[in-house]
Amino acid sequence: MDALDLTLLTASFVTFFVVIDPIGVAPIFAALTNGSTPAHRRIMAIKSVLIASGVLIAFAYGGEWLLGALHISLDAFRAAGGVLLFLIALDMIFEKRTERREERAEKMAGEDHDIEGTNEDISVFPMAIPMMAGPGAIASIMLFMSADGGSALGQVAIFGGLAANLLLCLVIFLAIGPVMKLLGDTLAAMITRILGVILAALAAQFIFDGIAGALLAG
Repeated sequence: MDALDLTLLTASFVTFFVVIDPIGVAPIFAALTNGSTPAHRRIMAIKSVLIASGVLIAFAYGGEWLLGALHISLDAFRAAGGVLLFLIALDMIFEKRTERREERAEKMAGEDHDIEGTNEDISVFPMAIPMMAGPGAIASIMLFMSADGGSALGQVAIFGGLAANLLLCLVIFLAIGPVMKLLGDTLAAMITRILGVILAALAAQFIFDGIAGALLAG
């Protein structure tokens, strides 16, 4: 019986750690769920990781066929994700998300609804897509599967590295909420704006990389 390829497992883990960046994504999650109830934050953490897992597994087995059928390049996917992330960054910088949350809270309170209904669902976008299951992670899983996914043990190594990173994301998401809460509203608002600027820069990099890749391919 063949042994598990530890080199492939290590390469998979390191690659996905870089492209998913659990340490860098966690503060974005904390900023986007600032003001949410602990229960809602836990649900968002679990949902975002599960959705990202499903998307990456789907692209692992059918991504090349899907993008080819739609005539969409990974560079176009990367640029589109950058544009969407930039819009989220603008909301964070100018506190538009906070204003909308407060408006919904007032409206729901006036209608005598459960206040938990004012919590915003950020699990699909932007947390699962494109923060965790972004163009980098999608390209990586597709490349790993095309090169080493022919055997069962190869797939175990690839998905083992991916699963370790997604589990790390979940643990950090669940832990960082209480930490941000301890900082207080003023510091939390300041951190949200700083992270918004960083996210805008990341979004711009996505767009530039997509355009550069498309030009080089052309």
